[in-house]
Amino acid sequence: METKKRALGRGLEQLFNGENLDLEQIEKTIYEESSNEEIVEINLSELRPNPYQPRKIFDDESLKDLASSIKEHGVFQPIIAKKSIKGYEIIAGERRVRASRLAGLEKIPAIIRDFSDSQMMEIALLENLQRENLNVIEEAVAYTAMLEKLGLTQEELSKRVGKSRSHITNILGLLKLPKEVQKMVIQNLITMGHARMLSKLEDNDKIVELANRIVTESLTVRDIEQVGSNEKKKKPITKKENSNEYKYVEEMLREKLDTKVKVKDLKIEITFTNTADLNRILEVLNIKE
Repeated sequence: METKKRALGRGLEQLFNGENLDLEQIEKTIYEESSNEEIVEINLSELRPNPYQPRKIFDDESLKDLASSIKEHGVFQPIIAKKSIKGYEIIAGERRVRASRLAGLEKIPAIIRDFSDSQMMEIALLENLQRENLNVIEEAVAYTAMLEKLGLTQEELSKRVGKSRSHITNILGLLKLPKEVQKMVIQNLITMGHARMLSKLEDNDKIVELANRIVTESLTVRDIEQVGSNEKKKKPITKKENSNEYKYVEEMLREKLDTKVKVKDLKIEITFTNTADLNRILEVLNIKE
């Protein structure tokens, strides 16, 4: 009976049922509910990353600093893990695990709890967002996974992770960029402001060209905005099919939906990149399932 009660913990269940999640409070609740007997030593070789871990790049210098601290003082805070078919999955504390391996340790203190897949996903995202920022592309991929797999709206997601609705929308828009430009964003070669303006453009070749110019010519965000404005002015001249009586409707819909829109032959074509993007558009249009 005690084991069943401790599977996740009543206090923790209440936290997950709330709107806004806070990793500090989640871990605090787990530590307060755990007895000394529940803190166990796990072989590092038995630990696998959280399958929903959004972070793909870990800062080597930061890990080395943590490893040095662990060598000198040990691991102060137990990690949180879940028993799996083979060994354990890390729920929170992957940096501590990686640093402990660098420090030459064989075991690490841990508290075992039985989290659901959706809770594992939320904690993995929270650990990175609230402690050591993800790059914006990793953040966008994580948000997309939560929207699709948890069936959340952008409004619900913004409340869960404590971010504004506009922040969520802007970050998700970066996934429209070509992969090579996304890589530039990850490498901090172009800023979030640049990336945001580039994501509003429609021609992928033009986006790549401008991204390269941002790096080589130090173009400003205003420069990119001006290019986008000039492109819109040129289109009616260079492409007759775009010079139609519904052009202003296309522009309004593009601005409202933040995606490509075509009005032609008495039809409206709205482009979306994936299921999460479609749900975003439906949400903007206030269309509910």
